[in-house]
Amino acid sequence: MSEIKYSKEKLRNVAIIAHVDHGKTTLVDAFMKQTHLFRENQEEMKQTQILDRGELEREKGITISAKNISVHYKDIKINIIDTPGHSDFGGEVERTLNMADSCLLLVDAKEGPMPQTKFVLKKALELGLKPVVLINKIDKKLANVEKTFSKINDLFLSLATEPEQLDFKTFYGISREGKVFEKLPEGDLTLANHTPGDLLPLFEEIYNSLPAPKGDETKPFQMQITSIEYDEHLGRYLIGKISNGKIKVGEPIVLVSDKEGFVKKQGRVNELFTKNGLEWEKIDNAQVGEIVAITGIDSTDIGATLCSTENPQALPEIKITPPTVRVKFSANTSPFVGKEGKLVTAKQLQQRLDQEKNLNISLKIESKGSNSHYVSGRGELQLAILVEQLRREGYEFELSKPEVILQEIDGIMCEPLEELIIDAPEEYMSVVTQEVSERKGKMVNMENEQGESRFTFHILTRNLIGLHRTLMTATKGTAVINSAIIDYVTHEKGNELFRKGVIISSETGTALAYALMSVQERGRLFITGSTEVYEGMIVGINNTEDDLEVNPCKARHKTNVRMSHAEVTEISLKTPITLSIEYALSFIKEDELIEITPKNIRLRKKLLKSTERVWSKRENLTFYAKQQLEKLSEQ
Repeated sequence: MSEIKYSKEKLRNVAIIAHVDHGKTTLVDAFMKQTHLFRENQEEMKQTQILDRGELEREKGITISAKNISVHYKDIKINIIDTPGHSDFGGEVERTLNMADSCLLLVDAKEGPMPQTKFVLKKALELGLKPVVLINKIDKKLANVEKTFSKINDLFLSLATEPEQLDFKTFYGISREGKVFEKLPEGDLTLANHTPGDLLPLFEEIYNSLPAPKGDETKPFQMQITSIEYDEHLGRYLIGKISNGKIKVGEPIVLVSDKEGFVKKQGRVNELFTKNGLEWEKIDNAQVGEIVAITGIDSTDIGATLCSTENPQALPEIKITPPTVRVKFSANTSPFVGKEGKLVTAKQLQQRLDQEKNLNISLKIESKGSNSHYVSGRGELQLAILVEQLRREGYEFELSKPEVILQEIDGIMCEPLEELIIDAPEEYMSVVTQEVSERKGKMVNMENEQGESRFTFHILTRNLIGLHRTLMTATKGTAVINSAIIDYVTHEKGNELFRKGVIISSETGTALAYALMSVQERGRLFITGSTEVYEGMIVGINNTEDDLEVNPCKARHKTNVRMSHAEVTEISLKTPITLSIEYALSFIKEDELIEITPKNIRLRKKLLKSTERVWSKRENLTFYAKQQLEKLSEQ
């Protein structure tokens, strides 16, 4: 057992914050490599994005959950907190900034401050964190360091809560090469290895200027739980920064969850850990300011406070920006239920969502009965990540159409308004403006520079759902799209976005290429030949605004006449639309559902039978018909 001890004067807790893809995790890679955390022959020395170990993080190339590591420089220990940059995971930033005493703000030298830059900086300054700025990616083509620096100054002027926060140190860097400079190098920075350098200037700034943790080690022990990890042998690790006092193995502790000091659980410190590089290392004791993991109390209550038994007092609760979009999860009710997944019951789904509710404080999960669970998040990406995680774990379930969460402000129902920033080549100017205008977005600014255009729009969150995929397709993958909520405006009913009708299967069976040949003339397909379909399943998009029922299982009638060579070779199906979770969420209407299984994503009507859908549109229904429809809608 290691006897590592650090007084608070020898600790630095630094959060790295930025907009998505501005180089945070890449910079952390350089921190670890240049402090010799790995041997020269270790595999990590050749890797990038070392902290993004999750399968989905690797696939999507973004940080989804905040992580912390430690490195050593001279005689101090630096706890580095790597935070997500995507706005949908802003709750992770708010949760983990409580562990930091200072922050390193990264800004892309070409893109400048983006919507999430403003969000994370505002949260950091509100918590009183001392900022340091790194203008990153100065080697980028079309990088404009002077303009970016001016915009950063404007951002600080608008957000600073104390005069001291305007006095920040600025560095210039190429995190991909592990280089940071106090002054901007001269010459053509786009050339590889133009200027030698390392992270030494940044380490010196952390060592000399960034503050040590606050807190009083003479006071009773207090630690707010900001994260939880699970170990099969030791149970749950409760992770947080010691705000006051000290702790050692074997001491009794209590879990407090409200300001009155109500004790929820009691226990003892079975094991105590602190980060040493990437791994948790056992220690005997720790003092104020250290980030530790404690086992001994089984809890999933993020935001609660671990205290000594002497005068237990809860710390102020973590403030999380409320969610903006919600989706209803329910157990799968399609005819194919149980064919592809192992976890299909409503109880199994509820248990998994309850677990997520305890571990992810940025998600709000409410159960309505035994089969309906409303999951609220910060955006479609956050919800899609959760859906994909459940899908890979073997769950089957259904999703409803996403709906924007309204807020009552001064007696008026309001909905979120977002600032949308799109960077795209000038040649796609008309395409971008047309797509956003069709979704009732209002352009507030446009800049052109050396063939690149930046568009700034204000658009309602409900009209933003699904726009990312549309724009990426329209601009052939060249657009960079970012958004963040800036205000709440009066909600106006109606004004729903236009969507074409759908093509619905009228039969259950195996789709045949012969039948799909004629169906594809009526629109775009979601399926190919040999796909299993059921009655009420959506198999494509109609060319008109009305829904169309077809039989995709229709076979060619057998005759005594031999088929000609032309008839045999004429069956040529077009490439179907690939259904992703994000696309499906943006596509469906109120009377439709998404069926999620480990192997497939399907779209379907809520009412599978044609007669039921006809009934639902009629007003003069018999009492029996109304009863039947009510039962079906409750499923």
